[in-house]
Amino acid sequence: MGFAVMNPPLLASSHLIKASFLTRGLHSDCRKRRAISMNCQATAEKSVVSGNRMLVFVPPHPLIKHWISVLRNEQTPCPVFKNAMAELGRLLIYEASREWLIVPILRAGLALVEHAPSVLPVANTYHLGISRNEETLQPSVYLNKLPDKFPEGSRVFVVDPMLATGGTVVAAIQLIKDRGVDNKQIKVIAAVAAPPALQKLSEKFPGLHVYAGILDPTVNEKGFIIPGLGDAGDRSFGT
Repeated sequence: MGFAVMNPPLLASSHLIKASFLTRGLHSDCRKRRAISMNCQATAEKSVVSGNRMLVFVPPHPLIKHWISVLRNEQTPCPVFKNAMAELGRLLIYEASREWLIVPILRAGLALVEHAPSVLPVANTYHLGISRNEETLQPSVYLNKLPDKFPEGSRVFVVDPMLATGGTVVAAIQLIKDRGVDNKQIKVIAAVAAPPALQKLSEKFPGLHVYAGILDPTVNEKGFIIPGLGDAGDRSFGT
Protein backbone atom coordinates (compact mmCIF):
# COMPACT_ATOMS: atom_id res chain seq x y z
CA MET A 1 0.00 0.00 0.00
CA GLY A 2 1.62 3.28 -1.07
CA PHE A 3 0.95 6.95 -0.62
CA ALA A 4 0.40 9.36 -3.46
CA VAL A 5 1.04 13.02 -4.35
CA MET A 6 -1.23 14.14 -7.17
CA ASN A 7 -2.35 16.89 -9.51
CA PRO A 8 -6.17 17.12 -9.72
CA PRO A 9 -8.51 16.58 -11.35
CA LEU A 10 -7.90 12.85 -11.30
CA LEU A 11 -8.12 11.51 -14.86
CA ALA A 12 -8.23 7.87 -15.83
CA SER A 13 -6.00 8.65 -18.83
CA SER A 14 -3.36 10.48 -16.80
CA HIS A 15 0.14 9.05 -16.50
CA LEU A 16 1.13 7.59 -13.15
CA ILE A 17 4.79 7.11 -12.32
CA LYS A 18 5.49 4.25 -9.97
CA ALA A 19 6.70 5.59 -6.64
CA SER A 20 6.15 5.11 -2.94
CA PHE A 21 3.89 8.16 -2.92
CA LEU A 22 2.14 10.49 -5.34
CA THR A 23 1.55 14.26 -4.85
CA ARG A 24 -1.51 16.28 -5.75
CA GLY A 25 -1.11 20.00 -6.55
CA LEU A 26 -4.54 21.52 -6.05
CA HIS A 27 -4.38 24.30 -8.63
CA SER A 28 -2.01 22.94 -11.26
CA ASP A 29 -2.73 24.07 -14.81
CA CYS A 30 -1.27 20.92 -16.32
CA ARG A 31 -3.89 18.77 -14.54
CA LYS A 32 -1.77 15.66 -14.83
CA ARG A 33 -0.52 13.27 -12.23
CA ARG A 34 3.12 13.80 -11.42
CA ALA A 35 5.09 11.30 -9.47
CA ILE A 36 8.10 11.55 -7.23
CA SER A 37 10.27 8.46 -7.10
CA MET A 38 12.18 8.23 -3.84
CA ASN A 39 14.84 6.00 -5.42
CA CYS A 40 14.86 7.69 -8.85
CA GLN A 41 14.04 4.38 -10.53
CA ALA A 42 10.55 5.15 -11.75
CA THR A 43 8.69 3.93 -14.79
CA ALA A 44 5.52 5.38 -16.28
CA GLU A 45 2.26 3.62 -16.94
CA LYS A 46 -1.44 4.43 -17.26
CA SER A 47 -3.39 3.68 -14.12
CA VAL A 48 -6.33 4.76 -11.99
CA VAL A 49 -5.49 5.51 -8.38
CA SER A 50 -7.18 3.15 -5.94
CA GLY A 51 -9.67 4.59 -3.49
CA ASN A 52 -7.49 3.09 -0.75
CA ARG A 53 -4.36 4.96 -1.86
CA MET A 54 -3.35 7.68 0.58
CA LEU A 55 -3.09 11.05 -1.17
CA VAL A 56 -0.62 13.78 -0.20
CA PHE A 57 -1.70 17.28 -1.29
CA VAL A 58 0.93 20.02 -1.73
CA PRO A 59 -1.01 23.08 -2.97
CA PRO A 60 1.15 25.26 -5.28
CA HIS A 61 -0.28 28.46 -3.80
CA PRO A 62 2.26 31.35 -3.85
CA LEU A 63 1.41 32.35 -0.28
CA ILE A 64 2.08 28.81 0.91
CA LYS A 65 5.51 28.97 -0.73
CA HIS A 66 6.10 32.36 0.90
CA TRP A 67 5.26 31.21 4.42
CA ILE A 68 7.35 28.05 4.00
CA SER A 69 10.33 30.25 3.07
CA VAL A 70 9.78 32.34 6.22
CA LEU A 71 9.65 29.17 8.34
CA ARG A 72 12.78 27.81 6.66
CA ASN A 73 14.79 30.91 7.55
CA GLU A 74 16.91 30.22 10.63
CA GLN A 75 16.94 33.96 11.40
CA THR A 76 13.15 34.24 11.65
CA PRO A 77 12.33 35.42 15.22
CA CYS A 78 9.81 33.53 17.36
CA PRO A 79 6.82 35.92 16.90
CA VAL A 80 7.27 35.99 13.12
CA PHE A 81 7.77 32.22 13.00
CA LYS A 82 4.58 31.63 14.97
CA ASN A 83 2.63 34.04 12.74
CA ALA A 84 3.99 32.34 9.62
CA MET A 85 2.95 28.93 11.00
CA ALA A 86 -0.53 30.30 11.72
CA GLU A 87 -0.87 31.81 8.23
CA LEU A 88 0.29 28.55 6.64
CA GLY A 89 -2.25 26.64 8.72
CA ARG A 90 -5.05 28.90 7.56
CA LEU A 91 -4.15 28.37 3.91
CA LEU A 92 -3.79 24.60 4.21
CA ILE A 93 -7.04 24.18 6.11
CA TYR A 94 -8.82 26.37 3.54
CA GLU A 95 -7.43 24.17 0.76
CA ALA A 96 -8.40 20.95 2.48
CA SER A 97 -12.10 21.55 3.13
CA ARG A 98 -14.65 23.15 5.40
CA GLU A 99 -17.03 22.16 8.20
CA TRP A 100 -14.77 19.52 9.72
CA LEU A 101 -13.83 18.85 13.35
CA ILE A 102 -10.29 19.92 14.29
CA VAL A 103 -7.80 17.98 16.43
CA PRO A 104 -4.49 19.86 16.90
CA ILE A 105 -1.63 17.88 18.42
CA LEU A 106 -0.07 19.99 21.17
CA ARG A 107 1.80 22.08 21.33
CA ALA A 108 3.10 23.03 17.89
CA GLY A 109 -0.28 22.13 16.41
CA LEU A 110 -1.79 25.12 18.23
CA ALA A 111 0.23 27.52 16.07
CA LEU A 112 -0.68 25.81 12.79
CA VAL A 113 -4.38 25.79 13.71
CA GLU A 114 -4.50 29.33 15.12
CA HIS A 115 -6.38 30.83 12.15
CA ALA A 116 -8.67 27.83 11.65
CA PRO A 117 -11.70 29.60 13.21
CA SER A 118 -11.50 32.27 10.51
CA VAL A 119 -11.82 29.54 7.87
CA LEU A 120 -14.05 27.12 9.82
CA PRO A 121 -15.95 29.37 12.24
CA VAL A 122 -18.32 26.66 13.50
CA ALA A 123 -15.85 23.77 13.74
CA ASN A 124 -15.39 22.14 17.15
CA THR A 125 -11.80 21.72 18.36
CA TYR A 126 -10.59 18.79 20.47
CA HIS A 127 -7.08 19.01 21.91
CA LEU A 128 -4.69 16.08 21.96
CA GLY A 129 -1.29 16.21 23.69
CA ILE A 130 1.29 13.70 22.52
CA SER A 131 5.01 13.91 23.32
CA ARG A 132 7.81 11.95 21.69
CA ASN A 133 10.56 10.22 23.65
CA GLU A 134 13.74 11.70 22.16
CA GLU A 135 15.65 8.44 22.66
CA THR A 136 13.14 5.80 21.55
CA LEU A 137 11.09 8.17 19.31
CA GLN A 138 7.95 6.50 20.70
CA PRO A 139 4.83 8.64 21.32
CA SER A 140 3.24 9.15 24.73
CA VAL A 141 -0.25 10.64 25.22
CA TYR A 142 -0.34 13.16 28.09
CA LEU A 143 -3.62 14.95 27.29
CA ASN A 144 -6.72 13.55 25.62
CA LYS A 145 -9.76 15.78 25.18
CA LEU A 146 -11.37 13.63 22.50
CA PRO A 147 -14.99 12.55 23.04
CA ASP A 148 -15.67 8.93 23.95
CA LYS A 149 -17.41 8.60 20.59
CA PHE A 150 -17.48 10.96 17.63
CA PRO A 151 -20.91 11.58 16.05
CA GLU A 152 -21.65 9.30 13.12
CA GLY A 153 -20.28 10.69 9.87
CA SER A 154 -17.78 12.99 11.59
CA ARG A 155 -14.93 14.32 9.48
CA VAL A 156 -11.74 15.29 11.28
CA PHE A 157 -8.67 17.44 10.58
CA VAL A 158 -5.63 16.18 12.49
CA VAL A 159 -3.16 19.07 12.72
CA ASP A 160 0.50 18.18 13.31
CA PRO A 161 3.11 20.59 11.88
CA MET A 162 5.96 18.10 11.47
CA LEU A 163 5.41 14.62 10.03
CA ALA A 164 8.83 13.06 10.57
CA THR A 165 8.89 9.43 11.71
CA GLY A 166 5.10 9.34 11.93
CA GLY A 167 4.78 7.93 15.45
CA THR A 168 2.88 10.88 16.91
CA VAL A 169 0.38 11.33 14.09
CA VAL A 170 -0.23 7.57 13.84
CA ALA A 171 -1.03 7.46 17.57
CA ALA A 172 -3.39 10.42 17.18
CA ILE A 173 -5.25 8.93 14.23
CA GLN A 174 -5.62 5.59 15.99
CA LEU A 175 -7.26 7.33 18.96
CA ILE A 176 -9.68 9.02 16.56
CA LYS A 177 -10.42 5.78 14.71
CA ASP A 178 -11.09 4.04 18.02
CA ARG A 179 -13.86 6.59 18.51
CA GLY A 180 -15.67 5.73 15.30
CA VAL A 181 -14.09 7.79 12.50
CA ASP A 182 -13.11 6.06 9.25
CA ASN A 183 -9.73 6.60 7.55
CA LYS A 184 -11.37 8.32 4.61
CA GLN A 185 -13.04 10.84 6.92
CA ILE A 186 -9.69 12.03 8.31
CA LYS A 187 -7.37 14.63 6.78
CA VAL A 188 -3.94 15.44 8.15
CA ILE A 189 -2.64 19.03 8.01
CA ALA A 190 1.14 19.51 8.28
CA ALA A 191 3.67 22.24 7.59
CA VAL A 192 6.37 19.77 6.54
CA ALA A 193 6.18 16.04 5.80
CA ALA A 194 8.89 13.44 5.20
CA PRO A 195 8.74 10.00 3.54
CA PRO A 196 9.06 7.85 6.71
CA ALA A 197 5.89 9.34 8.19
CA LEU A 198 4.01 9.27 4.90
CA GLN A 199 4.92 5.64 4.27
CA LYS A 200 3.81 4.65 7.77
CA LEU A 201 0.52 6.53 7.40
CA SER A 202 -0.24 4.98 4.02
CA GLU A 203 0.38 1.47 5.34
CA LYS A 204 -1.69 1.87 8.49
CA PHE A 205 -4.53 4.06 7.22
CA PRO A 206 -5.46 3.39 3.56
CA GLY A 207 -7.51 6.17 2.01
CA LEU A 208 -6.12 8.87 4.30
CA HIS A 209 -5.52 12.35 2.82
CA VAL A 210 -2.54 14.50 3.85
CA TYR A 211 -2.11 18.22 3.13
CA ALA A 212 1.43 19.58 3.57
CA GLY A 213 3.16 22.88 2.90
CA ILE A 214 6.18 21.02 1.53
CA LEU A 215 7.72 17.54 1.34
CA ASP A 216 11.26 17.21 2.67
CA PRO A 217 13.49 14.33 1.58
CA THR A 218 14.49 12.60 4.81
CA VAL A 219 14.83 12.50 8.61
CA ASN A 220 18.07 12.18 10.58
CA GLU A 221 19.06 9.60 13.19
CA LYS A 222 17.37 11.69 15.89
CA GLY A 223 14.05 11.62 14.04
CA PHE A 224 14.14 15.25 12.87
CA ILE A 225 13.15 16.27 9.35
CA ILE A 226 15.98 17.42 7.07
CA PRO A 227 16.13 20.30 6.21
CA GLY A 228 12.94 20.84 8.25
CA LEU A 229 12.19 23.90 10.37
CA GLY A 230 13.89 23.09 13.67
CA ASP A 231 11.69 22.44 16.72
CA ALA A 232 8.34 23.90 15.64
CA GLY A 233 7.00 24.06 19.20
CA ASP A 234 10.05 25.85 20.58
CA ARG A 235 10.18 28.26 17.65
CA SER A 236 6.47 29.04 17.90
CA PHE A 237 6.38 29.71 21.64
CA GLY A 238 9.98 30.64 22.45
CA THR A 239 10.47 27.89 25.03
